[in-house]
Amino acid sequence: MRLLYFAWVKEKVGHAAEDVEVPGDVATVAELIAWLKTRGPEFAHAFERAEVIRAAVDQTHARHDAKIGDAQEIAFFPPVTGG
Repeated sequence: MRLLYFAWVKEKVGHAAEDVEVPGDVATVAELIAWLKTRGPEFAHAFERAEVIRAAVDQTHARHDAKIGDAQEIAFFPPVTGG
């Protein structure tokens, strides 16, 4: 699965993208975030306020309870503001 990180999530993780083998018991965006937080201090720091991080599964905005299934790409980014 391809993971993409944007804005301050990218800065805290230290890279913009990576390909990972997600454990079989990770079924939702929230579970993916929880797993990512175990991968090192940079991930724990990037996702410490997971409730504010937005996700897109295969380029479609998704809630944290969304199933990831056979997704090819999941992106993480902070809330977007603007006008």
